[in-house]
Amino acid sequence: MTKKDIRSLHLDDLLQYFSSIGEPSFRAKQVFEWLWKKNAYSFEAMTNLSKKLRETLSASFVILPIQEDLTQYSSDGTLKSRFKLHDGHMIESVLIPVPAQNRYTVCISSQVGCSLSCKFCATGQMNRIRNLTAAEIYDQVVNVNKKCLEHFKHNITNVVYMGMGEPLLAYKPVMQSIQLLTSKNGMNMSPRRITVSTAGISKMIKKLADDGSRVNLALSLHAADDIKRNSIMAINESNNLSTLTEALCYFYKNTKDNKITFEYISFDGFNDSIEDAKNLLKLCRKVPTAKVNIIEYNPVSGVDFIKSEEDKIDAFANFLRQNGVSITLRRSRGKDIDAACGQLANKEN
Repeated sequence: MTKKDIRSLHLDDLLQYFSSIGEPSFRAKQVFEWLWKKNAYSFEAMTNLSKKLRETLSASFVILPIQEDLTQYSSDGTLKSRFKLHDGHMIESVLIPVPAQNRYTVCISSQVGCSLSCKFCATGQMNRIRNLTAAEIYDQVVNVNKKCLEHFKHNITNVVYMGMGEPLLAYKPVMQSIQLLTSKNGMNMSPRRITVSTAGISKMIKKLADDGSRVNLALSLHAADDIKRNSIMAINESNNLSTLTEALCYFYKNTKDNKITFEYISFDGFNDSIEDAKNLLKLCRKVPTAKVNIIEYNPVSGVDFIKSEEDKIDAFANFLRQNGVSITLRRSRGKDIDAACGQLANKEN
């Protein structure tokens, strides 16, 4: 008989299971706390359960934690961790520490590979193998938090779903993982500290709003006109800017306080002119409270794009600032270990 992954069960499922074997309901709550708050990876570790009950659980269920395979350390303090999953596949997570701002962000993956094939992204060259489970997503945060405490004596402060994969195409496990991260029985994080980044799946952005999500939303934009965006992001052909704008406004209307950010990688000679900035300004004026992160492009093997010159990025950003757009310039972090935006691809070296 194939054993079931116990971490795929909700608390209600555990309550039903323990009732079926004649155990009191508080046992379910004890086990749930061991799994998520205490991060137990074996039934033997659950010391307030009887030996017989631990054996019963072990006979029926498995726990499938991710395992650290490799950690790389950047000269700028960024850490990239590669994790091995129970089926042998690999994923990557990145810790981006900014001690001066008391900000420690973990960038986590939601899929093994990605199906969207954006032309500037290393992960998109891998193809999608499968979605991660909620537990595999949650484990990344737990493991990277341990690294953060070890190296910086500080817990992580922010979680961004910007690693490998498209989070809104792994919607169910992503939402379950967010529920666990924000639960008192989990990591008890504020949803305001969590950002979900999408390449632009309009109907799922609306679903995020309909489901009452309190997380922040980031759109990987990278071009503010359909012709250019189509050429680098095939998803735009079925989710064009007009459709996305409508979905983002719907998200804002139904969530109110949630932040919306446009992520904009600046490519030399492609999307960094003042004309491009004007197109982006028009888009920003359609989406309430939208802000823009301008991101330095990071080299990816086999991709012809190069990063914009500093003076062009400054002129682009200044034009938007002068017209009332909130701008943040994000410099590359972890580029020397392929940990920067768009570089996650499970390289061996």
